[in-house]
Amino acid sequence: MRVLIIALVSLISFAVQGQNARLAQQYFMDGEFEKASILYKQLYIQNNDNEYYFDRYFNCLINLESYEEAQVLVERQIRRSPSNIRLYVSLGKLYESQFLDDKANQQYQLAISRLPRNKYEITKLANIFTVDMNYDLAIQTFEKGATLLRDDKVFAYNLGELYRRKAESQKMVEQYLNALAYNPERMNTIQTICQRYFSQEEFDELKKQLYTRIQEDREVMYYPVLLTWVFIQEKEYSKALRQVLAMDRRLKENGQRIYQLAQIAANDKDYDTAIRGYEYIVDQKGISSSFYIDAKREALRNRRIKLVEGYDYTQEDLIKLKQLYLDFLDEFGRRKVTAPIILELSELEALYLNDLDEAISLLEKMIDYPGLNPWVQAQGKLQLGDYYLIQGEVWESTLLYSQVDKSFKDDQLGHEARYRNARLSYFNRNFQWAQSQFDVLKASTSKLIANDALDLSVFIMDHLGLDSTENAMGLYADADLLVFQNRFDEAFNKLDTLVSSYPQHTLKDDVLYLKATIFQKRKDYIQAAEMLQEIVDKHVDGIRADNALYQLGQLYEQHLNDTEQAKIYYEKLFIEFSDSTYAVEARKRYRTLRGDDIQ
Repeated sequence: MRVLIIALVSLISFAVQGQNARLAQQYFMDGEFEKASILYKQLYIQNNDNEYYFDRYFNCLINLESYEEAQVLVERQIRRSPSNIRLYVSLGKLYESQFLDDKANQQYQLAISRLPRNKYEITKLANIFTVDMNYDLAIQTFEKGATLLRDDKVFAYNLGELYRRKAESQKMVEQYLNALAYNPERMNTIQTICQRYFSQEEFDELKKQLYTRIQEDREVMYYPVLLTWVFIQEKEYSKALRQVLAMDRRLKENGQRIYQLAQIAANDKDYDTAIRGYEYIVDQKGISSSFYIDAKREALRNRRIKLVEGYDYTQEDLIKLKQLYLDFLDEFGRRKVTAPIILELSELEALYLNDLDEAISLLEKMIDYPGLNPWVQAQGKLQLGDYYLIQGEVWESTLLYSQVDKSFKDDQLGHEARYRNARLSYFNRNFQWAQSQFDVLKASTSKLIANDALDLSVFIMDHLGLDSTENAMGLYADADLLVFQNRFDEAFNKLDTLVSSYPQHTLKDDVLYLKATIFQKRKDYIQAAEMLQEIVDKHVDGIRADNALYQLGQLYEQHLNDTEQAKIYYEKLFIEFSDSTYAVEARKRYRTLRGDDIQ
């Protein structure tokens, strides 16, 4: 019975203490330090000088400016536990709160001087100083701790963090690199810190110290790995390639590191660096490399993209590129694994070398390869359908588009096939059915398909009701098809007929826009700009105004070498046409041309 009573009393006492602790915490958080101090004093005494309750009671006294009582409390605690160095910090805080800085510093130094050879205790003391933003004392603590532990890098990461808070770049970088040397697995952590906190000046300091360390110890690989990463962040892919080439040679690797960098460079349109990386693998690693065929294919692909994206090529350049494709196919054969290369070659033949018959012949054979990837086959069918359409074989085109639509109904390829079939109906003047399909495709997961579908849907809806006979719309659709087929003179004639036959029709801005498209295809960029400018000047309320502004920005940025003028058009677009599908991209291009750092 007596045991039961004792247990019951203990349970009640414990419950009361818990209630008092919660109440004291609430008073403390509310700034009612007098009430909190009474409860914390009781809890401190009842719990055998518990350190947490001591700290709270002590802080209450300081906040109440009961300095004498606080001093008696902490000095008594020091006598009881002289090895507890955190008590000297508490005494230092007491002096500091009374503006007795010299006395406070004496206590802080006393705490540091009495540090034990214990990593946990060293870190705990440094963290106390860090929380109070006494960074110099925290640094001093870690430095003393490193000496005690006879390891000058054991606290390098902590020191790096402290120097970062103090904005001392040189020492910060030095300590972070020491931390990397101490534990190379910290690489991701240090990269994250660099991304989050480093300015350009600090990145420059990092590169400077990395160069020095690489020269001093060429066997260590984590320094060039980090330097490569820095160059990639700065989009200095050529410099990054130099580092990975050196690492590949030194470590006798299989080219994987080079291949990965080349992919990053290619994705960021640094085609020259990408090509150098891929061709190094081909030339130096040879056919025994597991990356050989991929590297050779990607080098070829990047040469093509560089040529056609730059709009600066001669017929001789195109013929040389074609020969490289043929050499590739001669080496690896015409089969399912080389089908993507045949897709690219057929596009080169059809759209740049103007040899539709050869392009069609390549694709007709390719789509029947045994074991061909269905996705690649579908791509081939879509491309082949376009080329048939250019030749005027409409039935063959719609048959191929429909096959892809059926096989990839819920896939992006299916949406693309459906869009091309709807566009074919538009070319054939079946406007209402075409519009119903475009309306569905506006919800496509592909932004490009959705935007194109939206443009054609709005175009048909905007003009169809204004022309009861649909003749004007029919003439425009005819011209649009002729442009698709690269029959530009006939397209001009058709558009001129439209304007002369229907001088009051609202298609005037659309006619100007299609003429601008023809001039761009002919690389007559000045004439194209004149057509687009007329839309902006005379048809600002029409559906082509935002398209015209975006195209003008593109022309002046990419072809007419006037970035200031490009900025004007981009800015006008995202300010005056904020709901345009081009507004977001226009803002991005404007900020890039202005020199903003866009991630």
